[in-house]
Amino acid sequence: SCKRDDNSVDDSSNTNTSNISSTIQQGNWRISLYNDSGDDHTSHFSGYSFSFSNGSITATKNGTTITGSYSSGTDDSQNKLYLNFGGTALFSELNDDWHILEESASIIRLEDVSGGNGGTDLLTFENN
Repeated sequence: SCKRDDNSVDDSSNTNTSNISSTIQQGNWRISLYNDSGDDHTSHFSGYSFSFSNGSITATKNGTTITGSYSSGTDDSQNKLYLNFGGTALFSELNDDWHILEESASIIRLEDVSGGNGGTDLLTFENN
């Protein structure tokens, strides 16, 4: 009889996985760019410090703390960072599955191309 090899690799979901999870957990980050389909909204996040740890994001500014969640994965052979702040007014703009364009210890550049209107959003985190 045929026996399934449990050591086989499933290439469909986990090829070329990014190290974003370990990179993003190093230090505190700030948003140096948030461009929503051509409109610069970076100033909305001015002064916030973001920290990432074990699937949780914390954004802190002047004693105010906003929390959310993050995860990473691969979709359509693209490394992605998924951000979710729930319905928190300003931060819900960041809820998306972001394509990772660049990732280093000092900068993480993300992009999202909207399905409906075809607009492109850009999000850049820089390590403080």
